[in-house]
Amino acid sequence: MRYLDLLRMSASNLLRRKLRTALTVLGVIIGTASIVVMVSLGLGLRKSSLEQIEEYGGLTTINVNNYSYYNDSGEDKEVERIDDKVVQTMAQIPHVELASPILELNVLAKQGAYEGWLWIRGMSQEALQNMDIDVGEGTLPPADGGLQLFYGNQVITNFYKAKTNEYYWETGEVPDVDLMNDPLFVIFDTEAYWQAGSQDNNGQTIAPPKKYIIPTCGIMAGDLETYSQNCNSVFADIDALKMELKKVYKNKVIPGQPTTKSGKPYKDIYYEQVYIRVDSMDHVQEVQKAIQDMGYNADSNAEWMEQTQSQMAMIQMVLGGIGAVSLFVAAIGIANTMMMSIYERTKEIGVIKVLGCDMRNIRSMFLLEAGFIGFFGGLIGLVLSEIISVIINSVAGKASEGYYGQLSYIPLWLIAVSLLFAVLVGMVAGFFPALRAMKLSPLAAIRNE
Repeated sequence: MRYLDLLRMSASNLLRRKLRTALTVLGVIIGTASIVVMVSLGLGLRKSSLEQIEEYGGLTTINVNNYSYYNDSGEDKEVERIDDKVVQTMAQIPHVELASPILELNVLAKQGAYEGWLWIRGMSQEALQNMDIDVGEGTLPPADGGLQLFYGNQVITNFYKAKTNEYYWETGEVPDVDLMNDPLFVIFDTEAYWQAGSQDNNGQTIAPPKKYIIPTCGIMAGDLETYSQNCNSVFADIDALKMELKKVYKNKVIPGQPTTKSGKPYKDIYYEQVYIRVDSMDHVQEVQKAIQDMGYNADSNAEWMEQTQSQMAMIQMVLGGIGAVSLFVAAIGIANTMMMSIYERTKEIGVIKVLGCDMRNIRSMFLLEAGFIGFFGGLIGLVLSEIISVIINSVAGKASEGYYGQLSYIPLWLIAVSLLFAVLVGMVAGFFPALRAMKLSPLAAIRNE
């Protein structure tokens, strides 16, 4: 019997009992839609988690610091200082693409009736160019041209009216501060600012510190509701920042810098943090371990991602298992339909055997019928799952105010695997009824009414 004839006979047998076929297909539709939606929820959660990790530092970056001032026993220990030589040593570690020191400084900024605290982060040009910062206005801090500041899109919320001390998050009123076009006065010596007018240990009146006009080179893209790792940061070229600090604190200790036993500043500038970018996510933990062996703290998103992936895998298994139960029930329905079909077509099967048809043709006919049920049920189930996925994403997006943009995620491979799985389930469910049909006695089948 030709394969085309088998297809025609299988389709004809299914259409002969439309209601029963439709109910069996409905079971496959519900099973396929259930397992696809459940798995898509797990994939969506995993995708959202990875996107959040990428926004908050990336998957190939390591943050190095020397904040550990105490050992495991709680006793004081000498801090492992980070200077330019240490940064160069870290840069030579295999798989490290770049290593940039981070020089941080807290300053007070003033513009009109507003003032605000800014946390300036000085970094190398290579690091600034490789941090994937989305520039909204202007440019990133230049390598020359003196100290210029690049502001995060939410830095303006750090400003408050000097008379009332009311912040944006309290009043909802956006500060009337133009970081890009109006001059901004920066006070580096904040200690002298607060002590101005009082007397020092020698009885001398402390003079107000000098204000510096620091130009703005650019502002990050995004509005006040756009959150990212750097939305509240202020960036500067590290070399320009060091030169400016040496001018401001000439022969004086720069805030945050260590001093000698006599209280004098060191010639070199030390850092508390280093920004490391690794060439591949696979080597992050290896580089992190090498830095920790040098005596410094090192943390990365790779650890967070590993924990997240483990949790997401468990969630996917649970959700997939729940969906698989529905598809298993559908498989029982297919097997039941095929068995009923055998009892109703016993005489037809006997005639086919008497005519000398190959036993494999009978098996193929029943497997094709079961496969048709699995295919059409899976196809319609996929369409239904796409509709459900759109509804879930829409509801979740509104409920979370855009935090979960894609809670349900159905990739192309899931569509292909689900359709193939539905067909396979159908054929497996129809395999034993097909064997039963093959074993029927021809004479007994012909005599059957």
